[in-house]
Amino acid sequence: MQQEVVLAILAKEPAQGSQLRARLDRALGVLGEAINDGQIYVTLSRLGKAGLVTRGTGTNDRNVYQLTPAGHARIAEWLSEVSWPRPDLAEFHLKLIAAAQAGLADPLDIVHAQRGELLRRLRDAQRLAMAEHDGSEVGLLLEGIVLRLQADLRWLEACERSWTTRRHS
Repeated sequence: MQQEVVLAILAKEPAQGSQLRARLDRALGVLGEAINDGQIYVTLSRLGKAGLVTRGTGTNDRNVYQLTPAGHARIAEWLSEVSWPRPDLAEFHLKLIAAAQAGLADPLDIVHAQRGELLRRLRDAQRLAMAEHDGSEVGLLLEGIVLRLQADLRWLEACERSWTTRRHS
């Protein structure tokens, strides 16, 4: 389970494990079906050990989890990350969903920041590819990098269209 997704969902307000599960189900829809309750509690335990959440007692003596200042800082850092070494599209999509669900950031801002980083990388790769002679091994590798970045940019355009449509619905 992506720890930052749990942190983002908790950022809105503290929750018991079962409440967190319900929020994840609402936020992730069918993507949330693959997450079992045990994963949530293991993730909460790890987050507690890392100092990112605290556990207190709520109604009916049930555990209530909430973010620490370090947890809030980690969420802000995660939402602003634009690294894309080996893109995990599912993780990026979860970032958009979690940011929107918790009201932490505008998903379109995250898409735009990521697009800017990918465009910078694309320009760099294209510049390097143009400097290579035809048929070089490095040129072939750079061509693959350029094609991958172009595909990722097209997917970000689809993300932007989807989130723009949601905003206007």
